[in-house]
Amino acid sequence: MVRRNFPKADLRAVKRIAIFASGSGTNAEELIKHFHENALAQVALVCCDQPRAGVLQRAWDLGVPSYLFNGMQLRNGTLLRELQGQRIDVLVLAGFLRLVPAEMVQAFPKRIVNIHPALLPKYGGKGMYGNHVHEAVIANRDKESGITIHLVNEQYDEGEHLLQEKCPVLQNDTAATLAQRIHALEHAHYPAAVESMIRSFPSEVKSE
Repeated sequence: MVRRNFPKADLRAVKRIAIFASGSGTNAEELIKHFHENALAQVALVCCDQPRAGVLQRAWDLGVPSYLFNGMQLRNGTLLRELQGQRIDVLVLAGFLRLVPAEMVQAFPKRIVNIHPALLPKYGGKGMYGNHVHEAVIANRDKESGITIHLVNEQYDEGEHLLQEKCPVLQNDTAATLAQRIHALEHAHYPAAVESMIRSFPSEVKSE
C-alpha cells in the first residue's frame, strides 16, 4: 500500500473515516480524494462485503487499506472490533446494501452517514437501491428525484436528514439516464456533506 503524507496538524484531532461499500466504488473514490491531505479527516479504511467489488481495486489504487468481511462478521461484532481496533471515528456508507446492526449504530452515535438515490421518505427501505429506485421513480411518473444524505439508525433509510438535492425526471428517461444525473449529485455533494458533519462534532470527542 502507498503511505499517504498528510499535512502537519494535531493528529489527535484528525478523524479517521471508514467507508462501507458493496459495489464499484465511485462515491468511495470521490470521498478518498476529497479527504486526501485534509487536516480535518482522512479515509483510513474501506470495508467491503463483496470480494469482487470494484471498490477494492479503487481503494488499492488510491493507497487506502481494505477490510473484506461477510454478513456473519458484520452481525457477530467482528467488524465492529476491527473498527474499534483501528480507532475509526466515522462510518460513511457509499453503496453499502446491508442493514447496519444496532450494536454498531450505538457504538457510533450520530457518526454513521448514508447517501440514498432518492428523495426520502419516498423510495426507501429494504431492497430500494440503485436502479430499483430509479425504475420506481419513472414508473410513478414523478417530475423530480434526487439524493438524500442522512444519518443511519437501526432501520433502513429512516435516520435524520442532513441534505437533500433535487434533479428533474425527464419524459424520456430510463433508469440509466436518470442514474447519471443522480450520480452527478452524489459526487458533487456527498464529500462536502460528510466534511460538514465532521466539523459539527464536539472538538473534545475522540476515539481512543
